[in-house]
Amino acid sequence: MIRFDLDTCEEIILTITRNKTRSLLTAFGIFWGIFMLVTLMGGTKGVQDLLAKQFVGFATNSGFMGTNQTSKAYKGFQQGRFWEMTNDDVERVRVSVPEIEVVTPNITKWGIDMVYQENKISGTIKGLYPLYAKIEEPNITMGRYINDMDIRDKRKVCVLGSRIFETLFPDKKNPCGKFIEVNGIYYRVIGVNMAAGNMSVQGQSETSIIVPFSTMQQNYNFGDKIQVISYTVKRGYTVSNVQKKVEAVVKRAHDIHPDDKQAVIVVNAEAMFGMMDNLFSGIKVLGWMVGLGTILAGAIGVSNIMMITVKERTTEIGIRRAIGARPNDILQQILSESMVLTTLAGMTGISLSVFLLDVIEKVSSSSGAPAHFQISFWGAIGACLLLLVLGLLAGLAPAFRAMSIKPIEAIRDE
Repeated sequence: MIRFDLDTCEEIILTITRNKTRSLLTAFGIFWGIFMLVTLMGGTKGVQDLLAKQFVGFATNSGFMGTNQTSKAYKGFQQGRFWEMTNDDVERVRVSVPEIEVVTPNITKWGIDMVYQENKISGTIKGLYPLYAKIEEPNITMGRYINDMDIRDKRKVCVLGSRIFETLFPDKKNPCGKFIEVNGIYYRVIGVNMAAGNMSVQGQSETSIIVPFSTMQQNYNFGDKIQVISYTVKRGYTVSNVQKKVEAVVKRAHDIHPDDKQAVIVVNAEAMFGMMDNLFSGIKVLGWMVGLGTILAGAIGVSNIMMITVKERTTEIGIRRAIGARPNDILQQILSESMVLTTLAGMTGISLSVFLLDVIEKVSSSSGAPAHFQISFWGAIGACLLLLVLGLLAGLAPAFRAMSIKPIEAIRDE
């Protein structure tokens, strides 16, 4: 077992002082390596938290389909034909694709003026079903979300996005029951959606109002036309596979060539989230590679410094052996010096990295985008254990060299 007493500490300090330049350069390698490792670990976690907040409430197993101009002639129809989906397509998909959990239509109008008293803002109006809440979860802080009664009775009610609410009602009092004018049509406010995620379909939720789907179709002359089909898949299935079946069902109903890729616009949210996860996994691996590579280079430097130190202190070690020092005493001295040098440099790097990450975390919190930019407690413990192990390994070769020194030969060399 390695012991630290006053004599050992004094010897370590004297050794480091004698080899001040070499020790500082080596210590800087250890310091920079652990600093890079911890900073990359904490920074990656913080950035991941920030991005996760942008996607909060959005179903990761969701897919979306819209229409586009055809690129292939089929069944007497020329290429370049424009086509539209209808309400019947939603039911076709629901019946024909059993892997789907939820399927619901969307319709939207952009650049709509919304007015309440003297306040005015331009935004988006979305016609949705209550089921859409399972795809893009709302954060209702006042009132309620649209329900089946609103759909059945085609009620002129709406749910306000956060920015719409703050602009039309700057006093931030509960607006439920008030009427806002939307392009000449009055809607009664039934709720406020404070969802702030940046992952939205056909317009940001912050600058949108939500009205019942049936009301939207009637008030804006959509007939039975829809713009987007949104759906989620059941557990055990992937959106990529189910997406092909949804395409096939809709194309068959509208006489679209099965191989016409341009005729439909598809969005696979599951694939997008998977890409983000893979990106951050890659960044973490890169961070570990860079940090560990730098630390290992520093540990090799420590080992080289200790070898030089042992060579310079050959006579001293020989004299100590001659007056009764045991091989274990020499081993303890060299390993102690190696571990102290490595640990001091590493702990300094960890401390500075934690301080820097704390500053970044406070800055992000003050900017309204709080995220956790710190490594975990066990991550810090693991880094400390890594430093001790590297310090021990770096001192083994010099320690065994010191143990092999014979007192007579050491004194004769002098």
